[in-house]
Amino acid sequence: MKVLCYTLCLLFAGPLMAQSVDSAQLMKDVRTLSADKFEGRKTGSRGSRLAQFYIIDRFKQIGITPYHDTYEYPFYFQEGNKKIMGTNLYGYIPGKSNEVIVISAHYDHLGTGRPNAAKDSIYNGADDNASGVGTLLAMAAYFKKNPPKYTLLFVAFDGEEEGLQGSRAFVQQPPVSLSSIRLNINMDMVSRNDKGELYVAGTTPYPQLKKYTDAAAAKSSIKLLAGHDVSGTGSDNWTNQSDQGPFHAKKIPFLYFGVEDHPDYHQLGDEYDHIHHRFYYQAVKTIVEVAKEVNEAGI
Repeated sequence: MKVLCYTLCLLFAGPLMAQSVDSAQLMKDVRTLSADKFEGRKTGSRGSRLAQFYIIDRFKQIGITPYHDTYEYPFYFQEGNKKIMGTNLYGYIPGKSNEVIVISAHYDHLGTGRPNAAKDSIYNGADDNASGVGTLLAMAAYFKKNPPKYTLLFVAFDGEEEGLQGSRAFVQQPPVSLSSIRLNINMDMVSRNDKGELYVAGTTPYPQLKKYTDAAAAKSSIKLLAGHDVSGTGSDNWTNQSDQGPFHAKKIPFLYFGVEDHPDYHQLGDEYDHIHHRFYYQAVKTIVEVAKEVNEAGI
């Protein structure tokens, strides 16, 4: 047992505070959400509902406070001739200030498709985006134990894969005034990169945020790189490619954490066994560190 503990300490050791993230719970969250029983978590599906139950249970375990006694906020969108219901999940940890930071990640994915040669038909979406939800839950657990300056609103978006439907619905009917939201921190695909690189977008349109990401990067054992946020660069600009887009459209500053595409992006191979555990753990600690820097220094 002591040998195992020592090995794990070596695996996960890094310059950031070790106690900021529970590595075992982090991996359990991603492994659970990307399991076959969740059937790829497609919006409106049975697997999506199972994912909702799991996330709500975790919100309750952590102690996230619901608005109006519920974590569930349905919305509707049109897909061809069909009206689809999605469900955003959110609650908050009160801060010393009524000003709000929204911390977000989408929990939906692509559902199921044609079986491949191995008779696998489930798009498990471990990196995209069980990894982002795992990060969100780890951040909530940290700030529940370390009361924040800002009120932190934790949002698990539905319908991202359907065209950012959940985040669009959220900014149209937010639980707090948009003017009180100082920042959106969004995570989408943060658990796999062969080069040990995690990108943060948002510091080009909002240069006042760079000091926070630079401070966290200096303490991190992975490479936290600013980029993918320059207008006029086409698909290389990630500003509107995940749920931070609707916030940016409302002139709310954002920091978006993600990795560059890998071979399993939107493929059947995006499974828990393929995430890079050490990289993921260190990426989550780095994102927590950015949020800490923002909370301590103020925006």
